[in-house]
Amino acid sequence: MQVTSLISQQDDCQDCGHEHSHTNVQLSYTLVGLIFVLNSFLIDWTFAKGTIVSGLSALVGTCILGFPILRVAFLDLSKGRLTINELVAVGVLACAVSGNYASPNEVAGGFQTAGIVAFFMLLGEIIETRTAIGARASIESLIKLTPTRARRLVNGKEEEVAAKDLTVGDLIRIRPGDNVAADGLIQVGQGSINQANITGESLPVDKGPGDQVFAGTINLTGALEVKVTKAGQDTTIGKVRELILAAEKTRLPFMRIVDQNMRYYTPFVLVVAALVWAFTRDLNRVITVLIVACPCAFILATPSAMVAAIAAAARLGVLVKNVGDLELAARISAFVFDKTGTLTTGKLVVSRLNPLGETTAAELLRIAASAEKLSNHPTAKALVQLADEAGVPLADATDFKESAGRGISTLVEGARVVIGRSAWLKDNGVSGDFLKSVDLNETEGFSLLFVARDGQFVGWVGLQDQTRAEASEALEGLRETGVRRIAMVSGDRQPVAARVAKEIGIEEVVAECLPQNKVEYVKQMKAKGYRVAVVGDGVNDAPALAAGDISIAMGAAGSEVAIHSATIALMSNDLRRLAFLVRLSRMTRSVINQNFMFGVVFIIGGISLSAMGYLNPIIAAMMHNAGSLFVVFNSARLVRQGEELEPHLVAESVANLPTPPSVKFAT
Repeated sequence: MQVTSLISQQDDCQDCGHEHSHTNVQLSYTLVGLIFVLNSFLIDWTFAKGTIVSGLSALVGTCILGFPILRVAFLDLSKGRLTINELVAVGVLACAVSGNYASPNEVAGGFQTAGIVAFFMLLGEIIETRTAIGARASIESLIKLTPTRARRLVNGKEEEVAAKDLTVGDLIRIRPGDNVAADGLIQVGQGSINQANITGESLPVDKGPGDQVFAGTINLTGALEVKVTKAGQDTTIGKVRELILAAEKTRLPFMRIVDQNMRYYTPFVLVVAALVWAFTRDLNRVITVLIVACPCAFILATPSAMVAAIAAAARLGVLVKNVGDLELAARISAFVFDKTGTLTTGKLVVSRLNPLGETTAAELLRIAASAEKLSNHPTAKALVQLADEAGVPLADATDFKESAGRGISTLVEGARVVIGRSAWLKDNGVSGDFLKSVDLNETEGFSLLFVARDGQFVGWVGLQDQTRAEASEALEGLRETGVRRIAMVSGDRQPVAARVAKEIGIEEVVAECLPQNKVEYVKQMKAKGYRVAVVGDGVNDAPALAAGDISIAMGAAGSEVAIHSATIALMSNDLRRLAFLVRLSRMTRSVINQNFMFGVVFIIGGISLSAMGYLNPIIAAMMHNAGSLFVVFNSARLVRQGEELEPHLVAESVANLPTPPSVKFAT
């Protein structure tokens, strides 16, 4: 809340870092004061009304409840500030004075009214403060997931150390059920990792030696030995924490305007109160005007909605660095996508196996994968991965030789196997018309590997950069949100870009673009009146990202470059998050407008009813709390946005995903 907080000003928690404890202390003081005020009413009801004992009890309760209000008002005035706290303070003092002057024989009357008013105002402040703390805690719970202890391996022996003491190069052991203590690479073991709190992925990911794990994720199965690559605040989750908390502190332009003009609000209300007194000579109405005019519901309208929206986005792995970008996402009318690593996986997969002669598809895969398993080339990894998924046993390879960019030669079960381009096979004495049986066009993005065994050509393998399984569904989701234009710009060849665009349903394609061409394309689109979001992997398309109205980096988990290169970062590669982002932004704007209109109507209506004498100070204080709670609870609805992407709907979501392209076995 951008109004001076009665609690936060009374106890500056920045010095001690215990904002929860201070709130609890205020709650206990408030309850003690309420007991004294209620005791005054009890004495009036049980014994004679207006006794000195009843008055003293009400006085003590009012002093306890009114002290923090008066103290904060005094501090404001001593610093030359005029805020809504002064309205509350004047109202409480006026209640006490007016009650006793109106009924001199009833000592407790004014103090009872002042005490009840002070109680409700403090209660509202406590609720708002604890709600803000709770909202922040919900964000912190997403990012304070790194364990405090870790099992470090030193000379083969396990020792328990503080996670903050880990350094790059340390070897740590992660047991089943443990949270990963630092970013690192798996050295030994295989496990299933739940990394939903980093990437927002619903399903656990199977990982083994050489794969990366992130601090704060959970190892579900298998014991792992991990070499630390990043520790402490340098980890992915550490960067996430910094960005989320920084976003929480950013301000919308509208919020800044409200802050700048709030100093004029209190004098305006005092003038209104003076006019009410001039026309009615009723101090009770004046007090009610001062209380009901406190604009907490109005001021909470935007911050409460933004905090809830940031929490909802962070839960699904969408990092918004500035709330202004979240608000702008609602007005995006065009999306420009990079191809490689964004609409495609950026990794080669086997799409075609074409055996010749008596060789079967399974035998061709076994020969090729066995020969390639000692290579680190992307084509080799794709072959080995497919063999592993298909359950094809691999043989040992010896006398392995690799020529960069051409192919490999090795012995598999005593037979000389040569794999690579057609020229490589010819250089190794293999004869034949290798291209005769090929019905794929390499210019469309297919990579071909020709396989020969003991000088005999036995078949070929086709590989391609696979489009993301959810890409088509995600683009359709964007169109359903009202996005008018979707385009793909790529530095790849025209046939390759056209094939990918056809597979996922993009009609507008610009290929063979240099980085400056991508930037120019985005600028041209903006010149036509579009609000443009640029989506890329954040590594090789930084200029284009910077040219968009908002920029979105895919797969930011583990990539510090991607996290910092865009205004919004998707921790996972799930393109469906984009439609969620647009819907969340529009829902947030709607909630802010609802809150704002409610706050304005509440204040104008409350002041009018108070001036006409339909409200009293106690009812006004209760209405003040009810208005603030309405705004907070209305904003809280945003936290549930995106539940269709949550883990408990995994089975349904997976069932609805389009089937990824399968490997074709040619005969």
